[in-house]
Amino acid sequence: MKYVLVTGGVVSGLGKGVTASSIGVVLKACGLRVTSIKIDPYLNTDAGTMSPFEHGEVFVLDDGGEVDLDLGNYERFLDVRLTRENNITTGKIYQVVPHITEAIQNWIEKVSVIPVDGKEGPADVCVIELGGTVGDIESMPFIEALRQLLFSVGQNNFCLIHVSLIPVLGVVGEQKTKPTQHSVRELRALGLTPHFLACRSAEPLLENTRQKLSQFCHVPVNNILNIHDVPNIWHIPLLLRNQNAHDAILKHLDLLSVAKAPNLQEWTERAETFDNLTNSVRIAMVGKYVGMADSYLSVVKALLHACIACSLKPAIDWIAASDLEDDSANSTPEAHATAWRTLRNAACVLVPGGFGDRGVKGMILAAKYARENRVPYLGICLGMQISVIEIARNVLGLERANSSEFDDQTPNPVVIFMPEGSKTHMGSTMRLGSRKTLLQTPDCLTAKLYHNSEYVDERHRHRYEVNPDMVSILEESGLKFVGKDENSRAQRPSFLCGGSVSSRIQVAPWEAFTSILRFHFGGNWTVGTISSKSSEWKSVGLLQLAEEVLKFSSASKKDDAFSRENRGFVEGELAIAVREGATWLVVRVGEFSG
Repeated sequence: MKYVLVTGGVVSGLGKGVTASSIGVVLKACGLRVTSIKIDPYLNTDAGTMSPFEHGEVFVLDDGGEVDLDLGNYERFLDVRLTRENNITTGKIYQVVPHITEAIQNWIEKVSVIPVDGKEGPADVCVIELGGTVGDIESMPFIEALRQLLFSVGQNNFCLIHVSLIPVLGVVGEQKTKPTQHSVRELRALGLTPHFLACRSAEPLLENTRQKLSQFCHVPVNNILNIHDVPNIWHIPLLLRNQNAHDAILKHLDLLSVAKAPNLQEWTERAETFDNLTNSVRIAMVGKYVGMADSYLSVVKALLHACIACSLKPAIDWIAASDLEDDSANSTPEAHATAWRTLRNAACVLVPGGFGDRGVKGMILAAKYARENRVPYLGICLGMQISVIEIARNVLGLERANSSEFDDQTPNPVVIFMPEGSKTHMGSTMRLGSRKTLLQTPDCLTAKLYHNSEYVDERHRHRYEVNPDMVSILEESGLKFVGKDENSRAQRPSFLCGGSVSSRIQVAPWEAFTSILRFHFGGNWTVGTISSKSSEWKSVGLLQLAEEVLKFSSASKKDDAFSRENRGFVEGELAIAVREGATWLVVRVGEFSG
């Protein structure tokens, strides 16, 4: 096995993950099989319970592993399926054995031979990213273990690439190499000497800067790679190829004889396509953690890929869900007004996942706005549950409908806790990983999007699901559930929402009324209307009136009062609800908010 280790110095957030992924892309383009490992020197066993505000999103793998977002970059760049074992943390190692460095080496060697590209046998190269910055005290056991691994496998099987920063001071305007010099010195003091430098900078490195780095960091000039700022990340593998990074790495690892010239045509086309896009689409992202874009990194990347496929450049407007709530109109009126103005200017609305009740009221308002104004709405995880709550409240008239996560005393729990979850242990106690969702409607929108009329394979990370007992009632409001979980098909389904928002709001009000009556009283209900302008209704008995309404209902499906396009009763009408042939309830339509 050949190893490529990527470390970072000077400051965090330099893009080690993208650099490691791009190196993998270039090596894969040369015909080599590549796998990846991310080392996170924190005491948590995984990223599942870490705050999105501090650590970014939690990326979920097929096997249910909750890992660092960099593994998402590896999968997207390399088109591989990693496992939870590809993410090493201090917490995992400490639980294994007190001989830490030996355990780390064994873990790396064991995981590196696990195939992740769908083929049999181990990969040719394993790219390892060491999280954090050289000099961090929590990284010391891993650096020592990697030093021992280098000594064990030999120089020709181990390549160290150190990512560092070349800043430019505003006053002087000169590219400064001293931070990188100090970072390399620190790394060498720990027993590791970099074979390559990947220098991050705003502009391309000057030749005298490269010469100085080579002289004081003991790295050949040809091994100093420059990763300067580019319009999009798809240019980074191209930058590395243009600097012949692949040749230098392959030569160091003694792989030139088995590699071929890199084929990056697809990457080139994608990078150029994005650069040439002129039309954009405004997407309102209404969430809880909008202060840090990395909290929704996978969603943002998915939007980026989808927009490029549609020849559009995404313009994401971040909206804190709490700013949409009525309370913020008094406490922070400017933020409230800005949030609503942003929402109204968007072409579509996306509500992503999250936990806890903060901002939920704002999300419900966003879903209501989208439904009533026929704005395309996509709800992911919590966002999908929000749309169900909104429909139940504002279409079915179940004012206290809620998720049991937010109100465990709600009389109308449209979203409930899943049986396999745990309310006492927070780590890895959810529905996690890849699950097959069986499609119930072969010609639904979901089937068309996935080009599969039978099932969809997607990854899950949630503790709550739509209440199976409420599905039939919700569907009569026009909301369609087109998918069901395969493992609990009969009793505990989890659902995918299909169809467009516009189809949800074209619901005749008597259907919603019927659903409410059935939910509260049981039985089979039929609801019809009769105009209050008729002089006959006052003299007609209730049973006769009921029969007349039933006859009118069955014979007048094409009448405007019963049309699915009609969004409300004519003022002054009466609604008559009949159960099992007897009148049960007569109400004035104006008093019913459906």
